[in-house]
Amino acid sequence: MFPAEFINEMRDSLGPERAEQVLSAMAGEPAVSVRVNPRKLMLPALRAHFGTLAGDPVPWASEEAFYLNDRPSFTLDPLFHAGAYYVQEASSMYVGNLFERAKAMLGKETLRVLDLCAAPGGKTTQLLSHLDDTSLMVANEVVPSRATVLAENVARWGLSNVAVTQSDPAAFGSLRDFFDIAVVDAPCSGEGMFRKDERAVAEWSPANVALCAARQRRILADFWPSLKTGGFLIYSTCTFNRQEDEDNVDWICRELGAECLDMRHFYPGEDRGEGFFAALLRKGDSR
Repeated sequence: MFPAEFINEMRDSLGPERAEQVLSAMAGEPAVSVRVNPRKLMLPALRAHFGTLAGDPVPWASEEAFYLNDRPSFTLDPLFHAGAYYVQEASSMYVGNLFERAKAMLGKETLRVLDLCAAPGGKTTQLLSHLDDTSLMVANEVVPSRATVLAENVARWGLSNVAVTQSDPAAFGSLRDFFDIAVVDAPCSGEGMFRKDERAVAEWSPANVALCAARQRRILADFWPSLKTGGFLIYSTCTFNRQEDEDNVDWICRELGAECLDMRHFYPGEDRGEGFFAALLRKGDSR
């Protein structure tokens, strides 16, 4: 089912026993989770809406999200079309946890936030729920078709303090020292989504992993001047390999002058969600 070189890399990085547990879980059915829009509905009301389908809270987003015991037809649900909730992969909601930590360290409510690779909008809408009306969110997506989906999901969420843009990351470099927090959920090799995306499996190769890692560094370097000194970067991927994850975090610290405050991997079979990596970094100088 999975490329042999990928399996070998997982065994090398996790050890044979742990790798087999993760790979076995990746062959199973993915979990389904939803996150409430607090401007439109309270969490208990959303749980009541789903009734017996409503399951356990998402541990790292327990105040806004929970799992469903089965997958309903969301397209037939008026609350879905009204933007009362978002169907979001659970592991990726950890970005909201890191965002709250960054906010607390900044110690202010009015923020300028950039979601650089924002489509389809899960993280954008989550972060909007963590901002007050005086803050600004810029949600960017360079691919036109994906930018359209992003704009639709942001509009459905129903808040006005957000601008959707379709620009190359380099376009933000001229906004020097503008953003307090930036989220870069970088385009990646997609190893963590293998059970949901057969195309990612077909396209995987060591060469593609190296290509993705280089592209991620280019994206990070291009936008970096727009992040304020002392501002925070949340860097994430939906992949497992060290090149795109830990090695790129090391590169951000070494080449861009950042300090890594935390990083975490999510693995199917160990966490109830897809494969995901996230790191919280603070910009240490004006580079």
